[in-house]
Amino acid sequence: MSPFADLGAFAALPRVAGLALSADGRRLAVGVQTLDPERTKWLSALWEVDPEGRRAARRLTRSAPGESAPVWAPDGSLLFTSARPDPATKPGGEDPQPALWSLPADGGEARQVLTHPGGIGRVAVAADTGDVVVVAATLPGVADAEADAARRKERKEAGVTAILHEAYPVRYWDADLGPAAPHVFWAGRLPADPPAGAAPDPVGLRDLTPDAVPPIGSGDDVALSPDGALLVRTEAVPDGPAGRRDRLVAVETATGGTRVLVDDPLADVGSARFSPDGTALVCVRESLTTYDEPPDYTLLHVDVATGAVRDLTAGFDRWPSAPQFGADGSCVYFLADEDGRHAVFRVPVDGGEPVRLTADGAYSDLQVARDGSALYALRSAYDEPPAPVRLDPETPGQHPDPLPNPGTLPQLPGTLHEVEATAADGTRVQSWLVLPEGASADQPAPLLLWIHGGPLMSWNSWSWRWCPWVMAARGYAVLLPNPALSQGFGQDFVRRGWGEWGEAPYTDLMAAVDAVEQRADVDATRTAAMGGSFGGYMANWVATQTDRFRAIVTHASLWDLDSFTGTTDAAYYWEREWGDPLLHPKRYEQNSPHRFADAIRTPMLVIHGDRDYRVPIGEALRLWYDLQKRGVPSKFLYFPDENHWVLTPGNATVWYETVLAFLAEHVLGEGWQRPGLL
Repeated sequence: MSPFADLGAFAALPRVAGLALSADGRRLAVGVQTLDPERTKWLSALWEVDPEGRRAARRLTRSAPGESAPVWAPDGSLLFTSARPDPATKPGGEDPQPALWSLPADGGEARQVLTHPGGIGRVAVAADTGDVVVVAATLPGVADAEADAARRKERKEAGVTAILHEAYPVRYWDADLGPAAPHVFWAGRLPADPPAGAAPDPVGLRDLTPDAVPPIGSGDDVALSPDGALLVRTEAVPDGPAGRRDRLVAVETATGGTRVLVDDPLADVGSARFSPDGTALVCVRESLTTYDEPPDYTLLHVDVATGAVRDLTAGFDRWPSAPQFGADGSCVYFLADEDGRHAVFRVPVDGGEPVRLTADGAYSDLQVARDGSALYALRSAYDEPPAPVRLDPETPGQHPDPLPNPGTLPQLPGTLHEVEATAADGTRVQSWLVLPEGASADQPAPLLLWIHGGPLMSWNSWSWRWCPWVMAARGYAVLLPNPALSQGFGQDFVRRGWGEWGEAPYTDLMAAVDAVEQRADVDATRTAAMGGSFGGYMANWVATQTDRFRAIVTHASLWDLDSFTGTTDAAYYWEREWGDPLLHPKRYEQNSPHRFADAIRTPMLVIHGDRDYRVPIGEALRLWYDLQKRGVPSKFLYFPDENHWVLTPGNATVWYETVLAFLAEHVLGEGWQRPGLL
């Protein structure tokens, strides 16, 4: 049986995420998630992958809490974070926070090298010297780690969980901001392994951002120059009464002296990376959205000494991200969505057009070998889970084979096809279509329209959380369209749906469905629609506009745009597009699904997590009530302790079970089968 047909087996499949290349280019480390022995959570361990693809992957770490965030030091040791207990510490006391550990280059046991009461988050290492900075959550007003620990203990013993906010925002995705906020600490050179039986030298931390305050603090988007002398980080600054934007600041690590490097009042600037000689930076500029215009992205080349800025991708009608300098500093590699893919590009530093290096697939975790011989990345597609690959730095149109890794899957229960349709205004709409095994003119498959979130993203890569192969294993054809607002099709394609979600995005989706329903291997009489986040909004909108579908599943969805815009975790971002509802009510009136609730006839499954701060639970509660009082056949799957995505294995399994049972009832005509654990 395919593991996609058994939800327990599906949850147990290993999942590769994260990639790090050693300084000498001879070792790759990846994170691999697997189920813990109780099968109640996923744990990450670190594995080594051979960059040449000759040796099988081997596991490097093993502990109950797991390990993550690998980064290589120049001496060949592997740094990572883990909440595993320190064997040199007596058991008992508080549960350990994530600490920084080091695995020696020649093997042996990992040792704990750095702790902080708030846990160690982001870690950056200077490429030449091995100097280390870390990001750790720190309470306001404390002088050092000891005072931080004492304040935490005092709050706990007093039973205080309250947080006093003095600036917006107050939460982010599924996390309450405060009372602690990120600070960046200088650790310098980590001490060498002590002789057997000797205690390790202590590592002191020096706060490079002592003025960082809640709720944003220092942020965690940091980069160290190759010689460790300069730290560059994003800094959030006010933009209007309750808004925020990011600029780049440089910090002299020896003195803590800070200067603004790039500050654009019309853009967010971040994702900075140093050139190999440390004299330049490349970073991403994202223009702030307005009522009339969506964001646009470009890459900036920044002279570190003078702050002079040059645009490297002017006129490039895609959105570059994750830039990295080439080994000799003469070019920059970056990623960008392109026609339902997430491709690798190269652009010369001294001017020229970007060149696309990859043909298919979606790439992440891009790594550049320091000798210029290769690039490494994780590659996925809708028919391939993430796997490490090796790329030639110069050759366009590559489709590399995966390196041997522990995340290889068995055969998929169907086939992947690229399809397209023509929208009402003549625009091409690209989609992916997953067909189940056996789909044919004699046995057409029921169709499931699955709408992506974002909305400024696209279906382009493998997803464990939104996996169409689970549906294909039950006989469904799954359509994954990229309608207006999807990125990777040009600025005008995004602009078609900006502030008008109920217009071109909706008609594009219907055009994609119309085209696929013409296929003989698709059953146009048995169809359903579903989506999460923005996809949930669109599922709700579809429900108010047509009764062509037999069932609709809406996850973490927007229902009342006015209510959502005021209660989401970053209200200022959405008000740029929608406007103040009192001053600019038109878009809310024309695009909010709740205003058209009386038109709904289709059975709906509503799903939401209470820890979702991006789309607060009030959206689902209002939607559920509006359906119930109108007599619409509906169910509400509620997760008290899950967030925007539903991430724990047990709840993710129940999510799929409930969705499949709901679809089976209304699309396949089977009797309702309530999931056993519900």
